[in-house]
Amino acid sequence: MSLSPLRLRLLVASLLTVSILGALDHTIVATSLATVAGELGALEQMGWVVVGYTLASTVLLPVLGKVGDLVGPRLVFLASLVVFLVASLACGFAQDMTQLVIARVAQGMSSAGLHLMSQTIVAHVTTPRDRPKYMSIIGAAFPIAILVGPVLGGAITDYWGWPWVFWINLPFGLAALALAAFAIPHIEPGARRRFDVAGSIVFTLSFVALVLAVTWIGDPAAVTAALVAFVLAAIGFAAFFAIELRVPEPIVPLRWFADRTVAAGVALSAIIGVGLFSVTAYLPTYFQMAYRTTATVSGLVPIATVFGMLVSNLATGWLVSRTGHYRVYPIAGTALGAVGLLAMALLPVGTPLWVPMAVMAVVGIGTGAFMSLVVAVVQGAVPRSETGTITATVNLVRQFGSTVATAVIGGVIGVGVAAALPAGLDASTLTPQLVQQSTPTVQAEVAQLYGGLFVPVFLALAVTYALGIVAAVLLPAGQLSDELEPAAEPTEPTTDPASEPLTA
Repeated sequence: MSLSPLRLRLLVASLLTVSILGALDHTIVATSLATVAGELGALEQMGWVVVGYTLASTVLLPVLGKVGDLVGPRLVFLASLVVFLVASLACGFAQDMTQLVIARVAQGMSSAGLHLMSQTIVAHVTTPRDRPKYMSIIGAAFPIAILVGPVLGGAITDYWGWPWVFWINLPFGLAALALAAFAIPHIEPGARRRFDVAGSIVFTLSFVALVLAVTWIGDPAAVTAALVAFVLAAIGFAAFFAIELRVPEPIVPLRWFADRTVAAGVALSAIIGVGLFSVTAYLPTYFQMAYRTTATVSGLVPIATVFGMLVSNLATGWLVSRTGHYRVYPIAGTALGAVGLLAMALLPVGTPLWVPMAVMAVVGIGTGAFMSLVVAVVQGAVPRSETGTITATVNLVRQFGSTVATAVIGGVIGVGVAAALPAGLDASTLTPQLVQQSTPTVQAEVAQLYGGLFVPVFLALAVTYALGIVAAVLLPAGQLSDELEPAAEPTEPTTDPASEPLTA
């Protein structure tokens, strides 16, 4: 579907605005969380404000991807935006934590639709050649949100009050809604097909059980419940895969994994979640404890990482759209990530801070080189009638990998600190401020402890990126097509489409 240049610009502006709002809603709340919990008198339930949002936005990805293919992405996008704005209003008016969590769940559900349909709409209105450029613009929302979200959230909370953390979405969201209603064209949905109700229910229950398990596993009082949840999740996912192999219209199309482009692209997307997204949350703690920096200074390393990701993401999208060649960027990107994380494992504690900043910036540059690109490439490997479904699958594995890897890293750090902490310090009450007030000997022991704990973490993530090099090499070589036409349905696994141009 071809759009005029003006309408395409308005469309991209609308999608970018909404994507930034959805991404900001995940990062902007973090700074105000303690204030919100304190004023609502429910500090022990604080984590559910984040968990509820993340859980809802993840479990609905495959469901909304299939719905978008069945009824058209325009309807799902506009409906999601309306729900997002209503939920934002409800968050600000919440009188207790229960109301806030319910509204946040609604926000998370609608955020999934906004993020997913933005990518799906771009796929429908652009050629495979132009798609990486526009996909990288939409994909810039995530690093922008990480860079400005915490500062913006703190400023709004301090000067306007925490409800405005949510209400700030309304003016920008309404403007984006007006633009989207005009700019998003009607996209003909696929033929009416049977919806995979059983797969949707089983997947949702299984993922909820998994998230509860990884949330509870760090609490000694909830270990039994966590193990039960892990077992239920394992049984549920086994049943889910059995269902998906049998139903005619699965929400996760496993048959497409026989295509080399899809399989390699999905693997690369998972590596981003496991290899980088999982560790960024722990970097400030690592530098506060191991390098004995302040909280403000410790944030410089993740900022350098995300800035590198942002620049690389935009540059790669522009370059691929100019040349049509894409395979070199995932290969180079995963190699940079592996080398950078290996260097982090080898860096001695106490190295000048600019060194790990530069190293993690390299990891960010490597990740940004294929972060949005793999979505565009995979979309071009399937028929247009399944664009939403395959886009959801790519995003789902990234979220899934990030969720599981984050829990594993958190568990490794928690167990390691509790087992080797110097006498006189309690792991349950350990803070950077407490360590900095201790004797130089204790500070040195804690720094050595954290430095030692993160070495295997960085090594494992380096290995993850090294596996990504293999996945990137397996991507078929070729050139993205300039033509906007559907790809053919494969009747059997792809043998070697290396010389075939990708189409959408």
